Amino acid sequence: MPRQNIGERLGKDNKALFKARVDAGPPPGLVGYDDEGTLIGRVQVGARVDVPKWNGARRLTAPLDPADTLDAKVWAISCFVVRAGYRRRGHFFELLDAAIDWAAENGARALDACPVDTKERRPTSALYHGLARAFRDRGFVELARRRPDRPLMCFTIEARGLLP
Repeated sequence: MPRQNIGERLGKDNKALFKARVDAGPPPGLVGYDDEGTLIGRVQVGARVDVPKWNGARRLTAPLDPADTLDAKVWAISCFVVRAGYRRRGHFFELLDAAIDWAAENGARALDACPVDTKERRPTSALYHGLARAFRDRGFVELARRRPDRPLMCFTIEARGLLP
């Protein structure tokens, strides 16, 4: 959903815009629930082509190969949210694993991310891209570093034997 559309609308209008985006498909991400059905978090994951601002040439998230911006098989993880009260329980890792599996099941050949790489404690609001160490632990490889704390990373689905 284009950011300018969000800024122009408030409240229920934003919900309607988001619902229209979900209904049009593909889903813009995944949500996680606890055993009682309470929403605990979400991850935005999908084809790069569906998140145009992520592809800007001057962005930290820009792909190394400009052709990847139009390739529906190159996906990206752009945002995580885990609700307060559910953090530090492993739900971020569950969402990351689910995003990797979702990408593989839906034909992605690569999954990019641009997480935060830091050992310093930061506010939760500064970590919505995820933590680089978690991505490394899952097999993501650093492709570039356009800012000291933000590596561009990639998980190659085919190389990991996850293709359906």
